[in-house]
Amino acid sequence: MRCPFCSSEETQVKDSRPTEDNTAIRRRRACAACGARFTTFERVQLRELTVLKKNGQRTPFERDKLERSVNIATRKRPVDQDRIDRMINGIVRQLESSGEQEIESDKIGQLVMEGLAALDSVSYVRFASVYKDFREAKDFEEFIGELSGNVTS
Repeated sequence: MRCPFCSSEETQVKDSRPTEDNTAIRRRRACAACGARFTTFERVQLRELTVLKKNGQRTPFERDKLERSVNIATRKRPVDQDRIDRMINGIVRQLESSGEQEIESDKIGQLVMEGLAALDSVSYVRFASVYKDFREAKDFEEFIGELSGNVTS
């Protein structure tokens, strides 16, 4: 494992333990060259997934990108990080076990929307504003109206 601080490949594992939900191994590492300590996570990956974007482009699925977008939506919200991690793990498991090699970005967005709707309504609206590409306040009003069942024409 390459050191993120000095790029040396001389690192040692100092401690290993499973994460709380037993879906990964957390390893504390130390760099022999610069002495820095850092943490890595080892997860099971059932298959290589490819994301098919709306513009037709294909990119490798990145769990980190999914985590970042969910963390942005839930930032400064009273949502327990364990619940967020379980939601993300569930989405990744669903995608990996779907049997599909290529997954449309819309499918991933829908799964995130469903997960956030169950976690926190404000985070759900935040994510929806980006996912559904809201352009003005009226878009928010219509979306909130649909949520509350009070759609106005």
